Amino acid sequence: MPVSIQQGLETLKKYIKIAPESPGVYRMLGDNDVILYVGKAKNIKKRITNYSHINKLPLRLQRMVSEIKRMEFIIVESEAKALLVENELIKKLEPRYNILLKDDKTFPHLVIDVHSEFPSLRKYRGTRKDGNRYFGPFANVLAVNHVQDILQKAFLLRSCRDTIFHNATRPCMQYQIKRCSAPCVGKISSEDYKKLVQDAINFLDGKNTSLQEELSRQMQVASDSMDYERAIVLRDRIRALTNIQNGTMVEYADIKSCDVIAVMRKLDVICIQVFFIRSGQNCGNVPYFPQQTEDMSNTDILEAFISHFYSEHLPPKEIIISENLPNKEFLETAIGTHINTYQKGNKLKLIARALENAEAAIDRKMALETSIKNNLLEIQRIFGLPKMPKRIEVYDNSHTQGTNSVGGMIVATPDGFDKNAYRKFNIKESDLQNQNRTDGKIINNDDFLMMKEVLIRRFKHMAPENRPDIILLDGGLGQLHAVHEALHDFDLEGIAIIAISKGPDRNAGKEFYHMLGKESFSLPYRSPVAFYMQTIRDEAHRFAIGTHRSRRGKSMTTSHLEEIEGIGAKRRRDLLNYFGSIAQIKEASLKDIQKITGISKKTAEKIYNYFHS
Repeated sequence: MPVSIQQGLETLKKYIKIAPESPGVYRMLGDNDVILYVGKAKNIKKRITNYSHINKLPLRLQRMVSEIKRMEFIIVESEAKALLVENELIKKLEPRYNILLKDDKTFPHLVIDVHSEFPSLRKYRGTRKDGNRYFGPFANVLAVNHVQDILQKAFLLRSCRDTIFHNATRPCMQYQIKRCSAPCVGKISSEDYKKLVQDAINFLDGKNTSLQEELSRQMQVASDSMDYERAIVLRDRIRALTNIQNGTMVEYADIKSCDVIAVMRKLDVICIQVFFIRSGQNCGNVPYFPQQTEDMSNTDILEAFISHFYSEHLPPKEIIISENLPNKEFLETAIGTHINTYQKGNKLKLIARALENAEAAIDRKMALETSIKNNLLEIQRIFGLPKMPKRIEVYDNSHTQGTNSVGGMIVATPDGFDKNAYRKFNIKESDLQNQNRTDGKIINNDDFLMMKEVLIRRFKHMAPENRPDIILLDGGLGQLHAVHEALHDFDLEGIAIIAISKGPDRNAGKEFYHMLGKESFSLPYRSPVAFYMQTIRDEAHRFAIGTHRSRRGKSMTTSHLEEIEGIGAKRRRDLLNYFGSIAQIKEASLKDIQKITGISKKTAEKIYNYFHS
């Protein structure tokens, strides 16, 4: 046995003797207290004892044991708490030997706010609140939009915000196109609306067997009494329900609520595919590609994924998986749901479908990565770089005649765009005044000064592990010289700074590229590498424009209220929270404005007179 493994094993055995026999989290640390691994256990002592059977461990974990210098333990009250603590530490510390999962997704749901007198049916992202009724999750917005559209036709529930609902004076367009019963203006009684809400909840819970029969009976009664308008509304509701049921996975209609999770390995690429099934509806599927999975078995990867995923997302009544897990009981207790595998029947067919999708996702990923890698190798050759670039930072600015100025930075890697690394920079006039100008003039919409300000901020806070190989600027030689001037005090070793400017007649594909000490040139028209450079430049432009619009929108929202004497930040916030928008405040009566807590009659008159003078 190598000396390093023997030393690590002796350290491990020393900590096994003092390890608690309780639920908790353990950390393995190496030289300079580098975090090697974070794990959870129902019994910490039993769990870490498994690492002492060194010959049974894969090579990856043998290396980990050889690096152990000390260990730390955190005792918690339950398996569920151990799961949460483990995942928080893994996300924060990113240990070298843990499987890492980039999961920044928040899945959309449909929610019925049952606490309201007239509950609404709305799309929702975020933490679930107790008492509301939820349907989902949906894998994407298109799926949730489709179901919401059909449910509105079937149950006529409102989808508007409370501020709009409470200030409505006439039915909106949703009522006219028969997707809302207009409770805002009394077109339906509270009792009848509650019946619609309960019908919708029963449907979302899968209790919809007699609903269409009841609607058909009501339609016949309305027709017999010559209430043809009501009969048409009921007919449209029946059609909408039929459309939903036609979209049900008929062969799996007995499956009410489950997530299907399958792990697939192909050419050392691991994909985990998750299907969301609710009330027989396929609410979409999402692929994940965990990192640091070398020498890890499918069961280890699947267990780590489930631990992480359900610390962030609410589990369904059942999770169907493609592999048997050795720690299944621990996970079931921690998560609070059933985890099962199947050898036959419809649920096995679901796993087969998930595995097919996982393999297809791997094929797509490998094809994309091959294309990107080829482009990056070509960029290395064309621009004379010492190695293939692994991190390209692209910068762009946006403003409106010098106001609401913002800078945007996007990051491109061999794996595609790293959206977690995107950054936005709000730029004030005072920021630009700090930049030196040889002519003594300060121009607020000077793109050169804005780019200098952004790059200086970026380099001041740059971590060594996030150092770019290429900085790509949306601009010409002026931008290039301005950035080199701004960064002359920083270490630029190994960083290529490239500017990309519009070509003749601003034609895409004919852009010019500029680097210090080289003659400007263009890439072959419509070549793959030219298209790739356009794509990452356009992504930076999209991000900067979107950030600017968001900032400008906030500015426009508050600017009117800021002009009213005596209206501070708290009152502006209260007004916007109550009415929803500046437009609604403009339309509000004096009496409505006075309803807001903290707004006196005198202050209400100031607000009303400002918008009506």
